[in-house]
Amino acid sequence: MNASKNLSSAIAHDAPVRSKESAEFWGSDAVAAVLRELGIRYIALNPGASYRGLHDSIVNYLGNRDPQMVLSIHDENAVAIAHGYWKASGQMMAAALHSNVGLMHATMAIFDAWCDRAAILIMGATGPWDAMKRRPWIDWIHTASDQGALIRDYTKWDNQPGSVAAALEAVLRGSQIAQTAPRGPVYVNLDIAMQEEKIGPLPVMPDIARYAAPPPVRPDPGTVAAAAQLLSGAKNPIMFAGRCTRSVEGWKARVALAEKLNLRALTNLKMAAAFPTDHRLHVGPAANRLSADLQKFIAEADVILSLDWLDLAGTLKQAYGAKPVTAKIIQVSCDAHNHRGWSMDYQAMPPVDAYLMCEPEAAVPLLLEAVKARTAAVPAAPEVRLPKAADDAVSLRGVGDALHAATRGLEVCYTHLPIGWHGGYVRFRHPLDYLGAEGGGGVGSGPGITVGAALALKGSGRLPIGVLGDGDFLMANTTIWTAVHYRIPCLMIVCNNRSFFNDELHQERVAIARGRPPENRWIGQRIGDPDIDLAAMARAQGATGIGPVTQPADVLPAIRKGIETVQAGGVCLIDARVLPGYDADG
Repeated sequence: MNASKNLSSAIAHDAPVRSKESAEFWGSDAVAAVLRELGIRYIALNPGASYRGLHDSIVNYLGNRDPQMVLSIHDENAVAIAHGYWKASGQMMAAALHSNVGLMHATMAIFDAWCDRAAILIMGATGPWDAMKRRPWIDWIHTASDQGALIRDYTKWDNQPGSVAAALEAVLRGSQIAQTAPRGPVYVNLDIAMQEEKIGPLPVMPDIARYAAPPPVRPDPGTVAAAAQLLSGAKNPIMFAGRCTRSVEGWKARVALAEKLNLRALTNLKMAAAFPTDHRLHVGPAANRLSADLQKFIAEADVILSLDWLDLAGTLKQAYGAKPVTAKIIQVSCDAHNHRGWSMDYQAMPPVDAYLMCEPEAAVPLLLEAVKARTAAVPAAPEVRLPKAADDAVSLRGVGDALHAATRGLEVCYTHLPIGWHGGYVRFRHPLDYLGAEGGGGVGSGPGITVGAALALKGSGRLPIGVLGDGDFLMANTTIWTAVHYRIPCLMIVCNNRSFFNDELHQERVAIARGRPPENRWIGQRIGDPDIDLAAMARAQGATGIGPVTQPADVLPAIRKGIETVQAGGVCLIDARVLPGYDADG
């Protein structure tokens, strides 16, 4: 799906006064021009003087188109919007951050994008490196000797070019590196003096096709044959459908492989939809953690095909405990190319018997061709037990049932789901039905990711719905303004338990372990007294705000009204006052 090529996907445009024609150009004009050549449609930003040159070039040289500015009220939101755009479209968006202070604001969102392997081109800026050109005070505090060091451990590459020509190359290199698997954010830091340097004629723009990311790497044929032999001869194989692209062709290939081998498929809510959850071979539902039944089910497998599964070793440890892993493991992943020393997001090291160092989309068609069909009966999947909806209060189950009813017959994209969500409440039948979690566990990413995904999906006919926690929304609620201002339709449903509830459970565990009162778990966690009117916060920013919804009978009408609002081109937030508690292992 390529929403950005749909003409109806255009958003509201802040049109500048036309600038007069001139033969004079500045350094930032060349940088803006190469962004356009790369096909960057949008650049999310929170403004700052350090990149005032680039800002002027986008507005007065490019006319605020390709890229068009998407103003965010917080730097963190700008990166989260670009992250969500990538998750939904597979296309790179840019984000601009003001000097060291904007970069420090955005670090958590950058880390989320890094852990989620999302390609984002982050444009940074610094005060003049030449100290003689710095304005008193302000340019000094906004200049750092190695600004990229702030995020070097969780970006694929960073650079601070020293000239206009070097800046063009840095943007080209950054774009290529960001979009080469395993993908991730890159950072190009522009000296303000370079941006504001008069350069005469504009440099000749490069042939962008000659600087594109390479095609997917194909795995070693011998390893493919060994993996195919293991799968063909397996008695009880399982597929772990992990980090895959939004490609429909890749989705169909995974389903075809599962059907040819008659093997069960497992998915996880931390990752985007990778296999139809109502397929006869899917075992689940998708969850954040494995139930005891699923752990036993995995331990009984003799061959496990991991398609870039997130935390493969951790999953095996849950299933096997301290016992040796007896199943043969086929690992399909090139993620090791992004493994670094600072962040442990690479997880524990799994045992592997056949290692295909490539993306799943490159390996699955080759495996599909190489394997022999299996006709053995598949083992019965563990029974799916859904928690009961509360009769006298709004619950996560109640929200799930209402969503299932209200979206019947609609194409929906769940841009985010809360940590306690039960995967059995909604069905995933398309790679865009669910975009997965934020990557790094950073609270406050859900709203921005929702708006970025909605931007990518605008005009596609698919309805973006972000189901958020109250803490997540409150940290980034001004993304509502961005969505309203640029007319980016989306629905946010806040499952509001008035608490940072996950940490309540942590405090309860600690108190019990120490023989102390677990009743005190709420202190420093509850969001109340005063209560926060989330719907009013949405209305204050021009959106439709519904709620607080406190009665089970009111949930379905509220969601239907929200959907009608979005289908009419609006932005809607529903404050659903859910009971504290999780409907699934979180």
